[in-house]
Amino acid sequence: MSGDQPQDKSSLDIKASVAEHVDAPDLEVPMIPAHLAVDPNERATIEKRLKTKLDLRCGLFVVIYIMNYLDRNNIAAARLGGLQDDLKMNNTEYATCLSILYVGYVLTQVPSNIYINRISRPSYYISAAMFIWGTISTLTGNVQNFAGMVMIRFILGIIEAVFLPGALLILSKWYTRRELTKRNAILFCGNLIANAFSALVGAAILPNMKGVLGHESWRWLFWIEGAITCVIALAAAFILPDLPHNTRGFSEDELRVAQIRMIEDVGEEDVDSEHDGVFTGLIMCLKDPKIYVMILASFLFVCGLTFNAFFPTLTQTLGYSYVPTLLMSAPPWVFASIVSLINAWHADRTQEKFWHTAGPLIGGCVGFILSMATLNTAARYVSLFLQASSYSGWILLFSWVSSSFPRPPAKRAVAIALVNSFCQLGNVAGSYIWNQPENGYRKSYGITLSMFGATIVCLFIFRLMLASLNKKLAAREAGDGTDAAQDASNEALNTVKGFRYLV
Repeated sequence: MSGDQPQDKSSLDIKASVAEHVDAPDLEVPMIPAHLAVDPNERATIEKRLKTKLDLRCGLFVVIYIMNYLDRNNIAAARLGGLQDDLKMNNTEYATCLSILYVGYVLTQVPSNIYINRISRPSYYISAAMFIWGTISTLTGNVQNFAGMVMIRFILGIIEAVFLPGALLILSKWYTRRELTKRNAILFCGNLIANAFSALVGAAILPNMKGVLGHESWRWLFWIEGAITCVIALAAAFILPDLPHNTRGFSEDELRVAQIRMIEDVGEEDVDSEHDGVFTGLIMCLKDPKIYVMILASFLFVCGLTFNAFFPTLTQTLGYSYVPTLLMSAPPWVFASIVSLINAWHADRTQEKFWHTAGPLIGGCVGFILSMATLNTAARYVSLFLQASSYSGWILLFSWVSSSFPRPPAKRAVAIALVNSFCQLGNVAGSYIWNQPENGYRKSYGITLSMFGATIVCLFIFRLMLASLNKKLAAREAGDGTDAAQDASNEALNTVKGFRYLV
């Protein structure tokens, strides 16, 4: 995850450096606490070493996300291996097994992120959760009926909810706004790789493990993948970073630079007040109208993205048997990973958010229209590539949330969790969108097309809100005494002069 060139932050050019970090001219230099002072001549070398170590350790988040997603969505590949028939489930019951996971997922995320923001060793917390969900995923292979599958999927959702909002929060505590989009993109590539990898693993296990020791091959799929998750969880406890002031394996100078970088990014320390209560961040977040627009946008976005849980089934409409179908399900997600990295790199370089988020949605809409308009095999396969690449906009959405709720950390933690929590309700609703297989799921594609269109509208409204706040911040700095200037967004009042929201 490394590759950024360190900035030369000598005592003579620190002001220019800060301006570069927050993407605004004419900035005041933020006050750096004396206990964080480092030799300006050594700053560049220390920062380069810090980011190299950090990128390597945060790279494990990608592996964890792959397993998180595999353990959640391997039910799609297992369906092709006979799970639905063996458990005597109809299509509605299968959809319920998919959606019930997200009920548990929604219930856990906000309290989990409030907790993870208040503990000193989030690495232990995430590792323990991973070991538990790996164990639960393994036990999925023992399920005998619909009721058992519903129960275990609900519990799996509760435990898996710890990971993604927690990982996004930890990354936002280490990386500046100029760096975060690319790191988030690399993290979310774990999601995309998992979609491809799930199909390939299914193609390897399902035909080769059938009847081994008297068990169906889809059961082996859960047993093998769940066991791998448990092994990785043990390593994660020792590799994942904690916080910029207490992570083991970094020198004191590296940790000081890590904290200085976050102060420079916004203009104040990335810490909560000692007087803040457990629910302070939640209350602050609920008072901010921006969060409701982003919650609605994310919900609609995820409704449109629910094709991923049915991707092998949609690929099967091309007319091939289940092994070629699984193999053909992988390339669109590899393509989506490449598109996501390029899109995130360009977004970081330009510091533009709206078009980098909405653009992939437009591409996805083209893919949906293609799938609705034709039954031609080649055209429908191309449409799957366009649909999968729409995920690159989803990646940008979360870095936009992090940069739009920068301080205090408690508020940012809740904002990330709320968006990721409520968007999962889209998976609950979306699980029932794909129960209409007639004409290659044409009606289902029509619904997801409307979801993407509504998402673009919400994102545009969010952009207008941020642009309005930027005008108010500019008015405040210009000494304008109007009510608008005094209303310049609560979390930005104490930021460095020149701070602007990224639009």
